[in-house]
Amino acid sequence: MGSSAEQDYDYSFKILLIGDAGVGKSCLIQSFMSHFVDNHPPTLGTDFQIKYLTVGDKKLKLTIWDTAGNERFRTLTTSYYRGAHGIIMVYDVTRPETFTHLTDTWTKEVEQHSTNQDCIKILAGNKVDKEKERKVTKEEASALANAKGYLFVECSAKTRQNVEKCFQDLAEKILQVPNLVENAKNTSKPKPKPTQTATPKPNGCCTIQ
Repeated sequence: MGSSAEQDYDYSFKILLIGDAGVGKSCLIQSFMSHFVDNHPPTLGTDFQIKYLTVGDKKLKLTIWDTAGNERFRTLTTSYYRGAHGIIMVYDVTRPETFTHLTDTWTKEVEQHSTNQDCIKILAGNKVDKEKERKVTKEEASALANAKGYLFVECSAKTRQNVEKCFQDLAEKILQVPNLVENAKNTSKPKPKPTQTATPKPNGCCTIQ
C-alpha cells in the first residue's frame, strides 16, 4: 500500500510516447523526469515512469509509457494504447521518414487501438538542437497538427528546450476534456479531516454550593 503522499493527487493520467526507433522518446522522458540526459540505450519492449505534476490547483499523477518503435516490438505495444489519456507522437526533425511514418503508420495505430476517443495527441518534433541538419520544417509539421487536431511543439531532449512545455500543454488540455477527467479521478485520495472546534469553557473558576 502506498504512502499518503503517493495517494495525494487529484487525477491519474496515462501518457504514451510513440514514434520510430531513435527519435528520442526515452531521452524526452529522461529529460522530463530528471532534468538530465545521457546516451540512452534503445528501449526493448516497453517501460514506464511516474511523475507528479501540478497544473493550476490540481495535482496530477502522470504514468508515462515508453513504447518501442521497432516494427518487431509493435505487437507488444498494442495493449498500451488502451485507456491512454494523452499520446505524444515523436519524430526527429533531421529524419523526414520519421515524420512521414506518423501519418502512414502511427496515426492509424492510434485510431485503431485507442479506447479513449477523446484522447489528446501532441505532435513533438525532437532534436531541434540539430538545426543545421533539419529536414522537417516547423511549418509542415504545424500544418499536419492543425489538420489532425493535434497540439504541436518542437523540442530538444538534449538541451531540454520545450520538454516541460510538451508535457504541461498535454496535461492542461486533458484537464479540459470532461470524459477524460471523469475516469481519471483518484478515488483513494485521503479526504481532508474535519475542522474541530474547541468546546467553550464556562466562565468562572468555581461553583458555590
